[in-house]
Amino acid sequence: MDFDDFKFHPQVCAGVTAIGYHTPTPIQTQAIPRVMQGGDVMGLAQTGTGKTAAFVLPMLHRLLSGSRSHVRGLIIAPTRELAEQINESIIELGKETGIRSLTIYGGVNAKPQVAKLKQGVDIVVACPGRLLDHLNQGNLDLSHLETLVLDEADHMFDMGFLPDIRRIIKYIPGKRQTLLFSATMPDEIRGLAHEVLQDPATVQVDTVAPAKTVSHALYPVEPHLKTAMLLELLQLTKTESVLVFTRTKYRAKRLGEKLVKSGYRAASLQGNLSQNRRQAALSGFRDGSFQILVATDIAARGIDVSLISHVINYDIPDTADAYIHRIGRTGRAARNGNAYTLVSGEDQIMIRAIERMLGSPLERCTVDGFDYSVASPRKNTEFDRPPRQPRPRRKPARQGQAKPVQTNQQGDQTKSSTRAGRTGKKNPNRSGLRRGRGTAPLGVNLQAGRGGGQGRGGR
Repeated sequence: MDFDDFKFHPQVCAGVTAIGYHTPTPIQTQAIPRVMQGGDVMGLAQTGTGKTAAFVLPMLHRLLSGSRSHVRGLIIAPTRELAEQINESIIELGKETGIRSLTIYGGVNAKPQVAKLKQGVDIVVACPGRLLDHLNQGNLDLSHLETLVLDEADHMFDMGFLPDIRRIIKYIPGKRQTLLFSATMPDEIRGLAHEVLQDPATVQVDTVAPAKTVSHALYPVEPHLKTAMLLELLQLTKTESVLVFTRTKYRAKRLGEKLVKSGYRAASLQGNLSQNRRQAALSGFRDGSFQILVATDIAARGIDVSLISHVINYDIPDTADAYIHRIGRTGRAARNGNAYTLVSGEDQIMIRAIERMLGSPLERCTVDGFDYSVASPRKNTEFDRPPRQPRPRRKPARQGQAKPVQTNQQGDQTKSSTRAGRTGKKNPNRSGLRRGRGTAPLGVNLQAGRGGGQGRGGR
């Protein structure tokens, strides 16, 4: 089977030819005909299988008929990187169609997004948070929507986006086509699918096994020696592009810095970066400016680099499904790939879960000449956050010197104005009042607490 068999519109076929597609992948072979028929689809396939083209191509084909300048297609993705990747596919495949698309996500100025929405677009690719903001503010009209796509639905669940998805659904016509794609299918996503899909066709491809072109290896090492082991592996292994996964954003940042100091062309990709820096890291990794990219699972969504030679799990993932998803970024395009995982004694339960999913034991490897005997420090501070700098203390006013009186625009004295007791003068209403034991002068109400007397305006 080839792409001509799908009978796409000639303008869509021109995009397919220009991008160099010849033979559809299994997910495309199964999903595209069902999508073109207009029915709902639930697609279960791991990353790197061609999911994006499986919904973009038939969407372009269907949108070529009908009115323009209304949002008729909406694709929701969990991360900015994935949204940009999908939009790039729309631009490349739809180059000859004249269909206009727009990405919407947070972390950037919303005004250009509003301006483009007013000009009119056909497809919106969005992250849930900013999309909901535009809907609540009336910047986006989805009343003409025909096709809704939920991509990487499992990760949207992991990031806590399912409540936002349900709110967004309320803005969308009930009569629509809905496509849900996911690398894994936890119970929560099956529940969502039951809510938003109507009599869907289920497409399932390669969900329990990674690509056969990927070789796996475990490197047992104590936690405090992980960085040294990573550097040793990079030095001894012939690598091209290397994707390193860490558990947290801060570990990704610190590890990226250590690799740069060790002389590697490395960058980190994590949620605390601005959009410009995130895009620079991704672009540099794609074009080879950076040989190594250190990322978290969340930030790595949307990384689509076909020539990644090695995936290294600096930290083992939390689930076996996440392991499959990580290593799916290597061994693509019929090329061999390698997946290394640094493990310690506390990782044994997860190792067994991964081996059960793969159906075979993972090879345990050691590195000749590596010093495994280095003792752990009493306190491992490698990834400790630097202490926060204390805020400078305000200088107290000199005794007998009054602070300037603050007034509002009408010239009235504000609450922070100077009181008589702070000017060096005695307050006749407070004379004789002690903080501890003692008696108060007649007329002073002790039950009111500090400042409860008439000198502060009472109650």
